[in-house]
Amino acid sequence: MPPATPFHLPPLLRAFQQALEARDWRGLLWIDGPAEESRARGQALWQGSGWQEALWVAPQRPSMVPESQWIPAGKARTRLGGEQDLVVFDAVSAEAGFDPDAFGALSGTLRSGGLMVLMTPADWGARPDADYGRLAEHPWSAAELSCRYLARLAGLLAEAPDIARWGAGQSPAVPSFSAAARHDATPPPADTACLTRDQADAVARLVSLRRRRPLVITADRGRGKTAALGIACARLLERGVAEVLVTAPRAAAVAGLFERLAALCPQGERQGQQFTLGDGRVSFVAPDELQARVERGEAGGAGRWLLVDEAAAIPAGLLGDWLEVFPRIAFATTVHGYEGAGRGFALRFRERLDRQTPAWRECHLAAPVRWAPGDPLEALTARLLMLDAEPEDVRPGPLQWRRESRQALSRHEPRLRAIFGLLVQAHYRTTPADLRRLLDAPDSRVVSLSRDTTEPPGVAAVAITSDEGGFDAELAERVARGERRPRGHLLAQSLAAHAGEREALTARLRRIVRIAVADACRRQGLGGQLLDAEAREARDAGMDLLGASFGAEPGLLAFWQSRGFRVVRLGMTRETATGEHALMMVQPLSATGDALVSRLTRRFRRQLPGLLAFELAELEPQLVLALLAEESTEGQPAELSDEDRRDLEDVAHGQRDPSLVRPAMQALVASVAPTGQGDHELAILAAWAFQGRGDAWLARRLSLSGARQVAAWRRATLAAWLP
Repeated sequence: MPPATPFHLPPLLRAFQQALEARDWRGLLWIDGPAEESRARGQALWQGSGWQEALWVAPQRPSMVPESQWIPAGKARTRLGGEQDLVVFDAVSAEAGFDPDAFGALSGTLRSGGLMVLMTPADWGARPDADYGRLAEHPWSAAELSCRYLARLAGLLAEAPDIARWGAGQSPAVPSFSAAARHDATPPPADTACLTRDQADAVARLVSLRRRRPLVITADRGRGKTAALGIACARLLERGVAEVLVTAPRAAAVAGLFERLAALCPQGERQGQQFTLGDGRVSFVAPDELQARVERGEAGGAGRWLLVDEAAAIPAGLLGDWLEVFPRIAFATTVHGYEGAGRGFALRFRERLDRQTPAWRECHLAAPVRWAPGDPLEALTARLLMLDAEPEDVRPGPLQWRRESRQALSRHEPRLRAIFGLLVQAHYRTTPADLRRLLDAPDSRVVSLSRDTTEPPGVAAVAITSDEGGFDAELAERVARGERRPRGHLLAQSLAAHAGEREALTARLRRIVRIAVADACRRQGLGGQLLDAEAREARDAGMDLLGASFGAEPGLLAFWQSRGFRVVRLGMTRETATGEHALMMVQPLSATGDALVSRLTRRFRRQLPGLLAFELAELEPQLVLALLAEESTEGQPAELSDEDRRDLEDVAHGQRDPSLVRPAMQALVASVAPTGQGDHELAILAAWAFQGRGDAWLARRLSLSGARQVAAWRRATLAAWLP
């Protein structure tokens, strides 16, 4: 990076920062202009105000910035849980760009009086920046993409009344705040470890959790939710609780928990994501590992505690399983913000809580801990990144299918918010960068079912699709051999690399990236209508396959099966963030697609028994049964042979060892699976026959007392399902 011309910090910016500090607020300074001049102004800020904790975000470290105070945007998550009073965000250098996820994450680390400095070109939004390289899927280059997202950001900043701006060749312009000084402080909480009364209330509720009375904690970003979990852990260890398990989509999400715990218990010992105090300990366990322990009977049980942070980002099925085995459990989640979509969590999980633990309780943290109410940076960041996007209430009425113009969406905030809010509510992985992908990803489409009106938008259902494949034969061969990995084409590349089907890359495939239905419109067939419409559109466009990839769950599998999709691949390991196996399904749209799906399903049917015996030995039994049911319906398997029937009758009505007739047991389960989907006991029998689940596991799942009762159950179940 070339040396920059020195700049002196104008007094007006000092006054702006002091005004923010007087109100316990944070603000944004937008510097736009030539790269060298913008960096020089950023350096003047860096050196001119005696910042206690400052951070420079750029691809390369400026010479005057210490190593410990510089990160590239891709490392932003490593600073979650920390605090800054200055963040300089370089989106002006040629090799830099605007990373929405990094900006969203780091804005929440600024404390009161802090300043976020965003440096951009003067014509920001006129062309894609360097960070668009992450969107440039084969064969596109970043320069060829649209930049609607950046143009939207530049337009919103230009209209924002509550930011400071320092343009090229100009003096700074700063907003004028009201004459009111620092907000009136509320009385401090009785618990001196807590910063707000909300936080103290959450801690008190956590440490007094009662059996089968789960607690749900919701909060916006910056409300001290994770710190409250850490304070509660300290109180529990001091009380003598032997073990508290903590889980979250990623370990970094609970870094603040362990920092607070270590500060309150200095006599304890921290090793990575585990903290020990005397005979008690607090341990982080990733969702996939926690679920595996639960299924093996190694987690949960009387007296056990589990704290789930960012629960919105974990599938409700896993949360429900943990709800059953942990007598004392709390779920905490961000309602609006970078980490997840708590509103969707509340809507989806409330019914299960009511059913399994009707005495559950909830509390909400409203008061911010790092800044005062009315903070302009919080409102601005939410507006820019749509962190607070929520679906609208859709009134009954006729709905029309429409392909959304992404150019029009970028200029119509209400409709864009309605669509993005619907996607946020329905999906557990939505991040700020997904809004950019929605507007600018190549070969993507946005379709909706909505009322025939524009005010309000009235969006009832939405789907995002992406076109894949169309590779030449040589590149497809190299991808299948693992020699090349072009960007994008997730489904097509996976089927080529893992299922060995080169034609999945040479064929043309349309993937359903996201599909969402408004909560008030569920169970009306709208998701199916969208899929059917997409199948027609894709067929007319010359596509060979329509496909999707999602976390394997019996209800979702049944939905896609009902629309004519077939399973062609199941991931062999659980995804760490979701605790689920990735499931890939496709529907043929052409003669080429028919032949390809036939080969893929045939290959999967051959692989499934072996996978269930080894790599998928801990797959959920109901999912096993659903997969076997699809396998059976495809090939119309032959009826049980006389030999199979005789073997099964010897077990059902005699004393023959069932392990010696396992092939006959497998044949029986596969033959009755299509009519037995959803049957709990048949699913357990499938787990024994195909996955080698032992009698001890069967006894736990069936609440039986021992081997004698298990044997009796197995005989009765066999007799019931024998034709």
